Amino acid sequence: MEHNFKPAARRKAREYAMQAIYQWQMTGNALNEIEAQYMATMNSKKVDTVYFQELFHGVLTDLDEIDEVLSPAVDREMEDIDPVERAIIRLSAFELKNRIDIPRRVVINEGIELAKTFGATDGHKFINGVLDKISKALRPHE
Repeated sequence: MEHNFKPAARRKAREYAMQAIYQWQMTGNALNEIEAQYMATMNSKKVDTVYFQELFHGVLTDLDEIDEVLSPAVDREMEDIDPVERAIIRLSAFELKNRIDIPRRVVINEGIELAKTFGATDGHKFINGVLDKISKALRPHE
């Protein structure tokens, strides 16, 4: 099967990964259970399922390191951040840190779009501020 790099399929992968991360944060259920549940419902023609898996596993396997990257940019404990926004900044931090092939602006814009769709009213401003700060630290030359 040819790998799908369409931006829309990537965006869907991010949406599902964010929801799966959110679900893990709220339930603490096993990663493979949550993943199986999402994989069963996703349309692989419309979603980059490989990217979904990379994001979901990447964030949760590397969580301590990701939270360390985020901590200088947030003014409170991770657990005190709205769970949707926490899932989004963790996802975007993973992309900024590990997917140098995706431009910093794209990662930030995708994070902001997720916040506008799923987050609280002004959540996107918080997301933008955090991602802007960490992207400068992670990608000083971009």
